[in-house]
Amino acid sequence: MYDAIIIGAGPAGLTAGIYLARANKKVLILESETIGGQIASSPLVENYPGIAKISGAEFASNLYEQITDLGAEIDIAKVIKIDSDKIKKVFTETDVYETKSIIIATGVRHNRLGLPNEEALIGKGVHFCATCDGAFYKDSLVAVVGGANTAVTNAIFLSDICQKVYIIYRKNSLRCESVLKDKLSSIDNIEILYDTTIKKLIGKEELEEVEIDSNGTSKTLPIKGVFLAIGMEANSTISDSSFELTLDNYYIAHDTKTKIEGIYIAGDCRDKEIRQLTTATSDGTLAAMNALKYLKNFEE
Repeated sequence: MYDAIIIGAGPAGLTAGIYLARANKKVLILESETIGGQIASSPLVENYPGIAKISGAEFASNLYEQITDLGAEIDIAKVIKIDSDKIKKVFTETDVYETKSIIIATGVRHNRLGLPNEEALIGKGVHFCATCDGAFYKDSLVAVVGGANTAVTNAIFLSDICQKVYIIYRKNSLRCESVLKDKLSSIDNIEILYDTTIKKLIGKEELEEVEIDSNGTSKTLPIKGVFLAIGMEANSTISDSSFELTLDNYYIAHDTKTKIEGIYIAGDCRDKEIRQLTTATSDGTLAAMNALKYLKNFEE
């Protein structure tokens, strides 16, 4: 039996695991996709205290090494459901694990455009990770959809690889930080298309071009790669009848505590105003500390 099972290996889950492992607890972390979560796909992290610049992939790798060195177990497995009795159970597609406490840190997933052949073209011209897939489009025309920090950071990264980068944004001004706007102004091969949306993704086996609508005027562009940065939605499919969710399906948990003893929510899947790397690690710390208090009482 584990002292704690953490569902999700993003910054929140890994941080929680570090604190629990340092307290000599038996910890299992289950992750269905990517170790490091969304931050692993960020080209550059510049807003984490004490680290001036680091790639998201390196940051995630450092967290992984830190927690495995402490003896925590990490497994790639999709959690299907949980049982919230005192001795809790976590069900994956192939196994059932018993644990005294659970921390859910499942994060968020990328929003889609909602176009007919979008899912079929994911990985074949439609992408979410510029650092992962940008190299496939060396000297090509690409587009980044979105106007906040992630979109602009991705566009800046791609500008060093691609012939030209379009930023396609449905509003008339970007929402990114001023420092990123300043960087954009010095890059010649980035063009911002305001008040513009993608209406059609053209191509069967791979993306060949896109049809856009700009201020009511339609035209096609020979774009070979589209990188989506249009927000996230909560990964909140792991549920229990006692869990509370917001209308947009984020877990409600005060100070990471749910209404179920011994189950905690940490990171971007939790209902809160600000979702940043620092708030994710803060959640992970708090959830671990709450779990440690619970485990102390559990054992007495």
